[in-house]
Amino acid sequence: MAFKRLTARLDVKGPNLIKSIHLEGLKILGDPAKFARKYYLDGADELIYMDIVASLYGRNSLIDIVEKTAHDVFVPITVGGGIRSLEDVHNMLHAGADKVAINTAAVKNSQLLTNISRRFGSQCTVLSIEAKKQNDGTWEAYTDNGRERTGLNVIEWAKKGVSLGAGEILLTSVDKEGTAQGMDLNLIKAVSEVVSVPIIASGGVGNCQHIFDAITIGNASAIAMAHVLHYGFETISTVRRSIKNYGIETR
Repeated sequence: MAFKRLTARLDVKGPNLIKSIHLEGLKILGDPAKFARKYYLDGADELIYMDIVASLYGRNSLIDIVEKTAHDVFVPITVGGGIRSLEDVHNMLHAGADKVAINTAAVKNSQLLTNISRRFGSQCTVLSIEAKKQNDGTWEAYTDNGRERTGLNVIEWAKKGVSLGAGEILLTSVDKEGTAQGMDLNLIKAVSEVVSVPIIASGGVGNCQHIFDAITIGNASAIAMAHVLHYGFETISTVRRSIKNYGIETR
């Protein structure tokens, strides 16, 4: 089994780190850069910053936060929210990000994934998918922090995104996000079976068993943790030790 990555996800609104349930009902937690530094020192393999209102208001407010974080944190940083152009990507990478996660802009113009991949490389091109389960058992992709329907089937959209140049998929279960009740294993498994790129699974982590299941059943390449870290239920280091006991090797 390939080495798995333990990633801290930080959802940001304005200058604040926030947390939600089902991507709604925001609670302010504090300075995102301080949390990022804390998770880095505890051994996070990567960090993910998501501006959760950027697409709604047509801007990204993460530049300053990313610059501040990049001075103190020396692991890869992925940034998403409100990135709509090659110029936006350039500015974010210049600020210190290593990868950009694209959702709304890719739905509106899927060629953007190809353009980013060709200009900056597939290794920094992440397709962000916010998935909600439908009554027929399929999953639909949503945008704008789980508010807007796209009509896109998640499985087909994941395949298309990879074919257009995405080198990684950030797969968030809106249904599970913030619940700490476990991840959508069927969703993770269904996507991992149809694409050849790494899957960062996000939404629902409440304990180490949930992470183990997402890796062994869902075949996730990385786990994005938010609620479980922000509220102190687990730390990166305790998670790493626990899943190692299950036979899971991390970076």
